[in-house]
Amino acid sequence: MRRTPILTVIALAALALTSCSSGGTDPAAELPGVSPSTRPPLQTTTPGPVGPSGPAIAVPQSRWDALVADLTKRGVTGTPALVSSEAVTFNDGSLGCPSPGQSYTQAQIDGMRVVVSVDGKTYDYRFGQGAEPRLCA
Repeated sequence: MRRTPILTVIALAALALTSCSSGGTDPAAELPGVSPSTRPPLQTTTPGPVGPSGPAIAVPQSRWDALVADLTKRGVTGTPALVSSEAVTFNDGSLGCPSPGQSYTQAQIDGMRVVVSVDGKTYDYRFGQGAEPRLCA
C-alpha cells in the first residue's frame, strides 16, 4: 500500500520537472524572422549630470593645471580660455560621460564641470573628488 503513493509522488515530480524545461532552445529563435544574429545588442545608458547643483565656481589651480596638462598631452598647443565652470552632482562615477563597456560607481558624486576653448574648439572636462580631469567627448 505504501508503494503506490511514493510512485505517484515520483511520477508527479518528474512530470513537473519536465514540463518546466525549455529543452535548451532560445525563445527568440522560435519567433518568426528573428535570429540571434539579427537581434540588436542590449544597450544601457548612464544619465548625465543632474545639472548645476551649485553656483558657478572658480577652478582650483590644481585642477586647472591638470586640465592644461591633459590638453598638452593630447597635442593641443593653444592657450585655454575658460568658458564655464560649475559645481555638479553627477549621478554616478562616469561623471556624466560613460564609456561603452565600462562599469562605474553607482552613487552620486560631487564634482565640477569645466568647459574651456582653445583655438575655437571647445573641451568639456569633468572632475570628481580629485584633481584628475576626464575629457567628455
